[in-house]
Amino acid sequence: MKVNAEIITIGDEILIGQIVNTNSVWLCNKLNEMGVWVSKISTVGDNEEQINQSLKIALSSNDIVIITGGLGPTKDDITKSSLQKFFKTGLIKNKEVENHIKNMFSKIGFSYLPSNENQAYILENSKLLFNNYGTAPGMWIDTEKKSIIVLPGVPDEMKGIMNDFVFDKIKIKFKLPFILHKTIIVSGIAESLIADTLSEIENQLPKHIKLAYLPEYGKVKLRLTGLSSEHEMLIAELKKYCNLIIEKLPKKNIVSNEDLKYEEIICKIFKEKKITLATAESCTGGYISHLITSVPGSSEFFKGSVVSYDNSIKTNVLGVEKDILANQGAVSEECVIHMAEGVLKKFEVDFSVSTSGIAGPGGETIDKPVGLVWIAVSSKNKTISKKYRFSGTRFTVIQKTTNAVLELLRQVVLNIE
Repeated sequence: MKVNAEIITIGDEILIGQIVNTNSVWLCNKLNEMGVWVSKISTVGDNEEQINQSLKIALSSNDIVIITGGLGPTKDDITKSSLQKFFKTGLIKNKEVENHIKNMFSKIGFSYLPSNENQAYILENSKLLFNNYGTAPGMWIDTEKKSIIVLPGVPDEMKGIMNDFVFDKIKIKFKLPFILHKTIIVSGIAESLIADTLSEIENQLPKHIKLAYLPEYGKVKLRLTGLSSEHEMLIAELKKYCNLIIEKLPKKNIVSNEDLKYEEIICKIFKEKKITLATAESCTGGYISHLITSVPGSSEFFKGSVVSYDNSIKTNVLGVEKDILANQGAVSEECVIHMAEGVLKKFEVDFSVSTSGIAGPGGETIDKPVGLVWIAVSSKNKTISKKYRFSGTRFTVIQKTTNAVLELLRQVVLNIE
């Protein structure tokens, strides 16, 4: 019942870290949505032996193999020639592709060279997957009950060919099951304790449903994944086990029963309650406001931010008293409280948050090590502050601080802190 696929990405530029393999992420997401289970992702260099060996292994245990990259006009683009030897087949020029390439080059005033003409050839044992977005055509190869899909590595071209032709062809050839996910986000409870709490429920799960634990900074995602040919039945089953998990865990630790980012959760809460927010950020340097404003619709509630990186901004803009900075320092409970209350008053909002800490790698003292962070959440009725000691790189500390702020804000707004 399960239709398995492997993605093989080709290119030395991926292996040396020159580019990030975003193609595989996109493909996994789209294939999963349509019911294709991606069993493996492989990356090989521009090497004929490695390409063909990877394809041989992939075909031994998968129904679909998708190959991206190595179809360009230069000598290091060897995917087509490698596959020609693998399948022991010839090449055939496709006039439609040739005319398409000539027209593209004519429009931009480039000469049509022999290396460009090579791109008009496809394998004799393949079916053309026309590329409306570039010069390298894709190819579909059937062997027994399996399919090999060969695509250019340029993301827009790969996505275009998949959307135009490949997804429909996969649906026609293969009888696809439904793959559905249900996610619960939990905070403030250790992964091991969650597992112990849910062990009885896990033992009840049918074979076609699995529970995965996905820890992140300050939270754990619990993802139920089901695979079945019965869509409505699978929806009902996932809902049933999701509810059982939620009932088993403490209510205050349940952040969301949807697969949302923290900033999306905050945006949803603030929009539903029709309340407003502002931030005062020191060590996070505007990262909190960046995440919030990346969510569509955040302008409905988010009023603005003060990035008070320098102490003079804390004093002159937010009203933090000079004595606090002189005696307690910027990284202190007193400072973040005054920052939060200052921005709350200045922007005339319902809630505000503030951060001040030492993200590192330098700046620590005996009393205040790298990773020490104070945060505060303020409303017209009260201000709550918390102290943390985070580990990791500079950006890791910023990320962990941001998650801690957004979680405390969620608790305060929902009155569950």
